[in-house]
Amino acid sequence: MNIAIISYWHVHAEGYTKEIIEKTGSKVVAVWDEEEERGRGYAKEFLVPFYKDYDELLANADIQGVVITAPTSLHKELILKAVKAGKQVFSEKVLALTVPDCLEIKDSLLKQGSDITLSLVKKCESRFLFAKELIEKGSLGHITYARMRNVHDGSIGNWLPEHFYSREQCGGGAMIDLGAHPMYLLAWLLGTPVSVQSLFTDVTGHGVEDNAVSVIEFGEGTIGVAETGFVSLYTPPILEVSGTEGTLMIGENIRYATKGTSGEWITVTELPKALPSPLVMWANNQLEDKVTFGIEDAITLTKLMEAAYESQITGKKAAIR
Repeated sequence: MNIAIISYWHVHAEGYTKEIIEKTGSKVVAVWDEEEERGRGYAKEFLVPFYKDYDELLANADIQGVVITAPTSLHKELILKAVKAGKQVFSEKVLALTVPDCLEIKDSLLKQGSDITLSLVKKCESRFLFAKELIEKGSLGHITYARMRNVHDGSIGNWLPEHFYSREQCGGGAMIDLGAHPMYLLAWLLGTPVSVQSLFTDVTGHGVEDNAVSVIEFGEGTIGVAETGFVSLYTPPILEVSGTEGTLMIGENIRYATKGTSGEWITVTELPKALPSPLVMWANNQLEDKVTFGIEDAITLTKLMEAAYESQITGKKAAIR
């Protein structure tokens, strides 16, 4: 597949370009960017043409797919045009800032008979595939509680781009960016979310949250907690899952204890094989139904985000609509 990179606004855009070149049978053949100078610089680096006009790029029949790494606020417009032009679309999370925007994209996809692929990378990791398997086998019983913490030091280390603090472009701060990983992972493990209650703080004074927790209600009394932030050092991703039959802990190592092990803690040494990243699978046309990254996953994530920010604004629990 011949692929165009649509903006280098996102911190992952350059890495995605290299991943396509180095790990897939596809080619990066064009660049568009809302900031012309930046786009021309990356086009020169990767020896491909720069398109100033997005519509002109989409009119090129030799370009079969696009990677959307533009500001989240531009996603809907860029994706709708790409879908209408018959392009295959890979998008950085989140898909769009509102559920109605996501539904508009879904409608366009249905008319074209296609889907979209979202960068839900944690669903490809061995440790989280193991968690999914253990839950589905019933080893932990009925899941009553799960929490995932996913943080970095981007704000206190001053390495995040300034535009990542733009509420207009991003829709928020840490939760809508880094917090997307706990959000979609918890939904994948626990099922359909019902409501969200949030607490966000701004430690570094950037005007958006850099320290955030959202408590998610799932069906049958299950509680999920999504923890994120840009102000934590030396913290690996942590997942804890507890149920009526046992507990799984994933951090620097992976351990579980269940009634089946008589309460003995087992350290896991053999894990399921990791999947290629969603980008690599998309570029190689190797997506499968076992683990999904499509429009329905994208809509669920935006529903969670909308409710999380509504709760933060109102101070009340927000229903998932």
